[in-house]
Amino acid sequence: MNRLSPSPFILTINGGSSSIKFALFRAVDPLVPVTHGIVDRIGLSNSEMRVTDAATQQSSRKSVHAPNPKTCVGLITEWLEQQVGIGRLSAVGHRVVHGGRTYRSPERVTPELLTELRRLCPYSPEHLPAEITFIESFLQHDSTLTQVACFDTAFHRDMPRVARLLPIPRRYEKLGIQRYGFHGLSYAFLMRELTRMGAQSEAEGRVILAHLGNGASMAAVKNGQALDTTMGFTPASGLPMSRRSGDLDPGLVSYLARTEGMTVEQFHGMVNAESGLLGVSELSSDMRDLLKQEQNDSRAAEAIELFCYQARKWIGALTAVLGGLDTLVFSAGIGEHAPAIRARICAGLEFLGVVINEPANETSQPVISSEDSRVRVRVIPTDEEREIAESVARLLGKENRDC
Repeated sequence: MNRLSPSPFILTINGGSSSIKFALFRAVDPLVPVTHGIVDRIGLSNSEMRVTDAATQQSSRKSVHAPNPKTCVGLITEWLEQQVGIGRLSAVGHRVVHGGRTYRSPERVTPELLTELRRLCPYSPEHLPAEITFIESFLQHDSTLTQVACFDTAFHRDMPRVARLLPIPRRYEKLGIQRYGFHGLSYAFLMRELTRMGAQSEAEGRVILAHLGNGASMAAVKNGQALDTTMGFTPASGLPMSRRSGDLDPGLVSYLARTEGMTVEQFHGMVNAESGLLGVSELSSDMRDLLKQEQNDSRAAEAIELFCYQARKWIGALTAVLGGLDTLVFSAGIGEHAPAIRARICAGLEFLGVVINEPANETSQPVISSEDSRVRVRVIPTDEEREIAESVARLLGKENRDC
């Protein structure tokens, strides 16, 4: 990388308790990706840091000491100093999983915002504490550095009230208990990407976005407006995922407490870390592993079947919300890279007019529906890091214009 390049840079942070992804963009119009990387297996003895050059796709990796999220920021800032100098950053953009009812767009990090995020920690104990640590660690490194929080819940903030309500006593709504939805940064990117691809008419139509990765959810969008989504109050709801259960009968909580003495904490751990593909297959949380094993292990086959069944069911439900379907978009790890899963999900959607072009699907072409399909089916790689960087650039640009 050229340290003498006159343009500043935007750094994006997308992290949790076990890993932190980061990406560096040159802050020009349009943004130019420079590098992206990850500090993986935080808290384990075999932590490592991998960095990939965006232009050459050459990667480097090294073992690192990363006992907690705070040390990861030190590793990233040390790397930045060697590459461009942290003083060259115009801003750091953070993915923040939960913005509650307060935040509907990216916001500069302020003491007041951090106070609100700490208040929201019980909403997302798996994500927010680590995300706050990342923000605070950058502040400790350079208190003058501009930081921007980009909220995963913001995309769904204007869903119709009926889609946000939970059928529980109304007094709990006053405590902020409602359906929020997640993966919003991915969905915002996918909708912009539809427009960038020249599919403006599709972006203005009836769209289901399927973000199928380790975390999995779907969103129904009509005329660019989010109408509903599969995740609710927490990211553990909706579709079955790699390790998360998705929707469950709430009666299980009391039943397992009575019959097995299960505590609330144990139930929380089960539905967030021991369920989904891993729980049903008893083999792996990785769809790639299960696809390799399904011919020889009925548990793997059943886990795959359940995942595809639930995905089809949710597509049907969201189509009802939309009043029909024009475009179905597959994205994220499974959605982008598992043709067999896409085919099995779509195989039950012929009644909607979905017809898949098998060769196009097998090679993961941008459009995998046949010419006679009434629904356009697309595969679009998501890029949450770019969406964060573009959100930061838009916010800074607006602030400069308002000055």
